[in-house]
Amino acid sequence: MMDFWISCGHHLLDRAPGGGLAVTDEFLKAYFVRPELTPPPDACALERKLHGALLAEPRRPIDAADISAIADPDARENWQLVLAFRELLLRFPTLEAAYLALMRGGAVTLPPLFVNQLAHVILRNALDGCDDPFVLRAGELFFRPQRIMPDQQSTIATDEEWIASAHPESVAPLLSLLDMAAEAKIEIMDDANAASYWRRSDMFDLGLDLSAAGRGRAALAEAMTRWIRHLLAVDVTIEPLAELRDARFTWYVGLDAEATKIGDRLWNDGFLDDGMSGRVVALFQLVFPDHAAIIDGRVNEPVYLILAASPDRILRMKPQNLVTGLPVRHLEAAS
Repeated sequence: MMDFWISCGHHLLDRAPGGGLAVTDEFLKAYFVRPELTPPPDACALERKLHGALLAEPRRPIDAADISAIADPDARENWQLVLAFRELLLRFPTLEAAYLALMRGGAVTLPPLFVNQLAHVILRNALDGCDDPFVLRAGELFFRPQRIMPDQQSTIATDEEWIASAHPESVAPLLSLLDMAAEAKIEIMDDANAASYWRRSDMFDLGLDLSAAGRGRAALAEAMTRWIRHLLAVDVTIEPLAELRDARFTWYVGLDAEATKIGDRLWNDGFLDDGMSGRVVALFQLVFPDHAAIIDGRVNEPVYLILAASPDRILRMKPQNLVTGLPVRHLEAAS
């Protein structure tokens, strides 16, 4: 089996007995050597000392006063953020347990960068052994914002950061007008190029067709199924829907902030204007084969999952909503 997503650092982590990822000194050091934390030549002595001490002993306790004494305010903030992230990881036996506690604990104060990095490496663990490049590419939606490009034939998800780097000056006006010259440069994953994903998985440079005729929706359903099984020890069946008509809308999960607004609107009055309905990227139906895992006696009622883009066509999926929004008992598999 070929490897993928090396950039998430999964190879630096240990595997706990329950299948979760246990933090290691090497994984922590990978954060401490990032450019944002490497002291520049003109850094103060306290910052250089702190950096050296943590490289030698990544789990070393650090007093808040040691951080507040750093002269550079940007460096102070960077160290405060990364050490708060380190403390979260060290409080729990696995990254999965840390993620569950973070998402169930109320307001998430951890910066989105760290949340996405946690989702990245945990999903890498959940997809270990997966040999379908379409599922892996769909999994990128969990931790990489996407720009949605609709046209008459398809709905293409492209990596927002890659688009910006490929078209640093003209991307915004071109893509806002759906300039075909810009779109033509985007390679869409298909059967002919899918095998290339293994060597380019950390480039995030392949588009994914999320239209009804494409393979992206089914691939995303499989990625979500594995994510739920890995984190919650619950088996579910998720299927893409072409549309939602005359359904008993009793439970739904918005897979992003925009989708949550749409779900709330459907819940309250069932009416979507053209603007809101046009932002829906995909719909899914989730059912539980094992009724014992469900709370509130919701045995035969499906859960509807909504995926949507913002008005400026950016999709920022929130996979944590699959952890906190389903009617399941608090179980966890990877610990």
